[in-house]
Amino acid sequence: MNNDYDTSYDVETPEAIDLSAQMVGPVPRVLAYSIDLAIRLVVLMLLTALFAFLGEAGWGLFMIFSFLFEWFYPVLFEVLRGGQTPGKKMLQIAVVNDDLTPVTWSTSIIRNLLRAVDMLPFAYVLGLVSMTCTQHFQRLGDLAAGSIVVHRRATSKAFSVPQVKPQPAAMPLTLEDQMAIASFTRRHDQISESRQQELADILEPLTGKKQREGVYYLQGIGAWLLGKRE
Repeated sequence: MNNDYDTSYDVETPEAIDLSAQMVGPVPRVLAYSIDLAIRLVVLMLLTALFAFLGEAGWGLFMIFSFLFEWFYPVLFEVLRGGQTPGKKMLQIAVVNDDLTPVTWSTSIIRNLLRAVDMLPFAYVLGLVSMTCTQHFQRLGDLAAGSIVVHRRATSKAFSVPQVKPQPAAMPLTLEDQMAIASFTRRHDQISESRQQELADILEPLTGKKQREGVYYLQGIGAWLLGKRE
């Protein structure tokens, strides 16, 4: 971080590849939450009318469902939809781990369970104070879970994919491996050729290739991961 007001968030992977994202301040997060709140209220209103026909049993079922819906609505969307609830998707923001890897079940559950604390004393005052005062705009749930919220813009014009043949990886790759290879490919014109070969040599035990051949191989995998097919 350059200073307390810099919204750039940079992480260096174990492979010495830099990942970067732009952090999200309180205003977009409040707007995204408001959209999600409106969606939840509409769903609950419709279910109220539906369960009302079931009498007392219906109200009991409604209370159980509304509790689960309120607490797991954000968790399911964050984990299964790339860190984005409908509100976050509309604002083009997403939750990620603080190492910029995709948010996990445990991370999402912790950050959302602690919304109960962030709500104190009312209307998310404590959460807003925390976001305003912390360097990475994190509410208390984010601090406990190790998560941040970042901008997610369309990136098709932000980088150029090298002219290599895209190919899927011939070996299993972890999410961290995929992100590192994708970043390596995106930054091919920012890293010197000698440094690219050094990084490719580091991954020789995984790829079985080194030097220039290893670079081309990794770039091919990276191009595939970035959506290039021909």
